[in-house]
Amino acid sequence: MAVERQSTSKGRALGLWLGLGAFVLLLVFPVDATNEPASRLAAVALLMAIWWVTDAIPLFATALLPLVLYPLLGIMSGHDTAPIYFNSTIVLFLGGFMIALTMEKWNLHRRIALNIIHAVGGGPARIVLGFMVAAAFLSMWISNTATAVMMVPIGLAICLQIESEAGREGAHHLSVGLMLGIAYGCTVGGLTTLVGTPPNLSFVRIFQILFPDAPAIAFGQWLIMAFPVGVIMLVVAWLLITHVFHRVPEGVSIDHKVVEKERQGLGGISFEERVVLGVFAATALLWVFRVDLQLGFLTVPGWSRLLPDPGLIDDGTVAIALASVLFLIPARNRSSGATRVMGPDVIPRLPWNIVLLFGGGFALAAGFQQTGLAQLIGSQFEVLGSLPVFVMILLVCAALTFLTEFTSNTATTEMILPILASVAVVTGTHPLVLMIPATLSASCAFMMPVATPPNAIVFGSDRITVGEMARTGIFLNLIGVLVIATIVFTVGLAVFDIDPSMVPEWARSMAEGPLQ
Repeated sequence: MAVERQSTSKGRALGLWLGLGAFVLLLVFPVDATNEPASRLAAVALLMAIWWVTDAIPLFATALLPLVLYPLLGIMSGHDTAPIYFNSTIVLFLGGFMIALTMEKWNLHRRIALNIIHAVGGGPARIVLGFMVAAAFLSMWISNTATAVMMVPIGLAICLQIESEAGREGAHHLSVGLMLGIAYGCTVGGLTTLVGTPPNLSFVRIFQILFPDAPAIAFGQWLIMAFPVGVIMLVVAWLLITHVFHRVPEGVSIDHKVVEKERQGLGGISFEERVVLGVFAATALLWVFRVDLQLGFLTVPGWSRLLPDPGLIDDGTVAIALASVLFLIPARNRSSGATRVMGPDVIPRLPWNIVLLFGGGFALAAGFQQTGLAQLIGSQFEVLGSLPVFVMILLVCAALTFLTEFTSNTATTEMILPILASVAVVTGTHPLVLMIPATLSASCAFMMPVATPPNAIVFGSDRITVGEMARTGIFLNLIGVLVIATIVFTVGLAVFDIDPSMVPEWARSMAEGPLQ
């Protein structure tokens, strides 16, 4: 999850003053003299966008600005703004992260990864595939940063073993392939689930804010639509790495004792690992099958039907319920100092900076809806209505993919999604047709080390250059644009019951102006 990124002190200082200058300029020269709240919100939004892009101050600090500026500028009251920062989407994120941190605490994620690599392993290309599959699977459920941090040392151990036999130059292609495989596996795995990467959760909540009467986006629906994207991108990335750019020379072999030694070092599976594995599996199944799933002509009924009021349960309820179970079960391994499988030490380890970043984006979305700024901006893009819907999707995918090579993917989606929703409405298109591909594309930046934490982590291994990453990454970026656009325009339309040429009834209020 690309959240914090480095920038020079001069760049931050420039961004700080540029943002303040733009803020004052839009207050003095409003974008719409007939709608003062929208004009003031435009000033706040531009200030936040510039500070997010330049990292003028920490991203989470920028996200707090609406709490101060909304009441001062008459956009929204403090009473209405503050609750936006904590909602069911945040509950889903926190519950899922608690379970993920407990997996890390008891080393279950390492056991899962090593067993996947062991099962897939064989020749060099299959070893790379094993690392990619393991990284992708773990990143579906836990932080892709944590996954990369855990996987890279295992990959480096294999690199060192090969380099000792074939020399660093002879083993170079395999070393690069392993590092890229880990980074790209983490990236494509995260986009397949709602909890896999922050932009996905941002999308869910922003969609709820902009269209409160729309059907909720369910975990299972997203998985069915996004999983094919992840699988295709994983296979394409593997082929590009191992058969095009970094084919391993003949004669370079891998001693599988490296992986086996790591597996043996874990010992037998502990009681705590079994408990966490059971809770993890139960959580995933309850998420996927909570609501009815449409699989072509087959409908799989959701378990929430068994409840008196199915609509009162959401994915956040499931996450917190199952995470709470881990607080109740006593730990048997007292040598770790833990009395419960999950203890109070998990609370300070939660990514509160991301929670605040979410809140800032949700506050922007609420402001866009409340003041009518989304409609004002969207009306400037009516000309796009003459383009075929698929072409619009391609343009959105390309823009988000390459933009997030250099900007925070979470902050970027939170700024762009309200605008895209309005553009869709004014051009006569279903909002999800543009919002979903934008969200997926924001997590598909493969070129630059600064694009994602996994890219930065593998770049720090000293086994890969910027040029090698960019050369493979630009092809993946372009292929990703086509894959996402195609899957959304086929599978996505079916899963979410979308007519791309029609604005649904629940979205038409956006075209009518600000809320009164």
